[in-house]
Amino acid sequence: MTIRSLGVRRAALLASSVAMAGLLAGCGSGDDTANAPRTESGTTAPSDSTSSAPSGVPTDAVSNSLTPSAPQSPAGGTRCHTSELSASVGRNNPGAGQENFPVVLTNESSRTCTLHGYPGTAFVDASGKQLGPDPERSSAEPETVKLAPGQSAWAGLSFANPEVSGAGTATPAALVVTPPDEEDPLKVAWKSGQVPVSGSESSVRLIPFSPGTGG
Repeated sequence: MTIRSLGVRRAALLASSVAMAGLLAGCGSGDDTANAPRTESGTTAPSDSTSSAPSGVPTDAVSNSLTPSAPQSPAGGTRCHTSELSASVGRNNPGAGQENFPVVLTNESSRTCTLHGYPGTAFVDASGKQLGPDPERSSAEPETVKLAPGQSAWAGLSFANPEVSGAGTATPAALVVTPPDEEDPLKVAWKSGQVPVSGSESSVRLIPFSPGTGG
């Protein structure tokens, strides 16, 4: 082989090496995301050693600390049950043609419990038949009343004096009282005479429970 032929062959090999290097450089200088963690909408990339969580604290503990606690029920699971209560009707406090009676519930149990809202009430005759329409509730905002053993709460019951309003009347045998959110009622003997049961002025109105006996 001549010296000229050897030089030509070396030049060809050198050109081939340069072309291959250029091809490899082109592959490495393109979009680097080909080697990045693949993510989809609504997902997160896998975590790496550069996490911002404090040393010794799991990453999920940091994220959980940002989650608000679930709201607590106003009654906190301590609602008074019918079996824990006694019922009574306080003294009439009349005024402006109205008859106003406190309906009182007393905690007879050994635990603290709560009442929230209105009692269910109905005047009934000796056979248990309801007299008059269902009571109307006021628009007052109820409060949660906490009753320690022996403590009481009262809800106001009022109606127009039948002698003034001219409503039809009946004399109940009892007032049936159902504590808030309970199904079993308590029965209180009614000793306060006639109540309105028919006519335009026969409505009985209730206000929600407040602490005390209403006396």
